[in-house]
Amino acid sequence: MRVGLTGGVASGKSTVATMLAELGAVVIDADALAREVVEKGTPGLAAVVAEFGAQLLTPEGDLDRPAMGRLVFGDDAARKRLEAIVHPLVFERYAELEASAPEGALVVHDIPLLAESGRADGFDAVIVVDVPTETQVERMLGERGWTREDAESRIAAQATREQRLAVATHVIDNTGTLDDLRAQVRAVHDQLQVTA
Repeated sequence: MRVGLTGGVASGKSTVATMLAELGAVVIDADALAREVVEKGTPGLAAVVAEFGAQLLTPEGDLDRPAMGRLVFGDDAARKRLEAIVHPLVFERYAELEASAPEGALVVHDIPLLAESGRADGFDAVIVVDVPTETQVERMLGERGWTREDAESRIAAQATREQRLAVATHVIDNTGTLDDLRAQVRAVHDQLQVTA
């Protein structure tokens, strides 16, 4: 069974992915793949440099991710140009990894921008980890040390909460305790296992 997992920045999606993996799901992480496809020496990094310039490289020749983030999260057109390079490469890697998963496995695609990609209907189910926008901002300020402006800019660059909820077949509310979250994840996992 192919499951999409998504949620806004600082929603707790990564924690949910870890919990699903602990329950036996095969989790494929889009963020990790997005980093992998633009590593030094890859065609992905060469395409990013061709599009945006060598000033986005570190002295060692790696992508300067913070500089790239500052560029694209404040500029819709730049973000879309970056996504046009990275997303196809990430989806190609997804297909490779999914094909190598054991028969009958619950394969969870951890995709932060699933609602934005328009690919939610390609999954048997979609889990959305949901929190109010102000909770996202508070977490980015407190746990990540971001400025309010950076936090709000990142949230504005993603799908709205309503757009994410519109693609959900399962919603996990992450405003409670870690035990509350674990119970919800187990319940959704068990439902998906029955459906599969």
